[in-house]
Amino acid sequence: MLKKIGEKIYRSPLGRALSIIANFVAQAQKPFMVYGISDPATKAFHKYTRLSSTVTIINKKRLSIQDHIWVWHYSILDCTEGLTIGEGAQIGAYVGIFTHGSENSIRLLGNQFVHIHNSLRKGYTRGSVKIGAYSFIGAGSMVLPGVNIGKGCLIGTGSLVTKDIPDYSILVGSPGKIIGSTLDTDAHFIAEYNFSDTYYDKVALALIKEKLT
Repeated sequence: MLKKIGEKIYRSPLGRALSIIANFVAQAQKPFMVYGISDPATKAFHKYTRLSSTVTIINKKRLSIQDHIWVWHYSILDCTEGLTIGEGAQIGAYVGIFTHGSENSIRLLGNQFVHIHNSLRKGYTRGSVKIGAYSFIGAGSMVLPGVNIGKGCLIGTGSLVTKDIPDYSILVGSPGKIIGSTLDTDAHFIAEYNFSDTYYDKVALALIKEKLT
């Protein structure tokens, strides 16, 4: 009944005004990037870190985050067992980073699961996650508990990261597989232009220049 009344009003001369109001509300509710965050671990304020207004942070007090980080829309940062994000890391939209899971304990504990505290649940998956400096995690990717991603890594869109990833790795797929090195990727750019003043890792830059000589 209410739906029919609403449709009738919308089709009346008031419809345009209602549409303008609805569009205004929709614009106001759109995701936006929030600049600046206080690191729960150190209380330091990082003014260049940017998180979407739609990012969900679970157990924020277990988060350690640096500056110049970007986390895009609708991503989940599960910090229950500890999450560390290094300087300059970028995390795409719809990314899930998890530090705990109930995939085994739900069967083992049955209907008693809800009555047992998280820290006491047998079969529970637990493991802190670390994301290295200036690593990139593509949209739709998932990072599972206990994983350490090195610095300067590139995680392709829609990848599933199930194990530790060494520095400078390129990983794609589900489950993810290492297919190359960002040192090789960056060498193509560095061969054409001098990035000495901006490149994030002087050690990596030296390795790349050594390859090019």
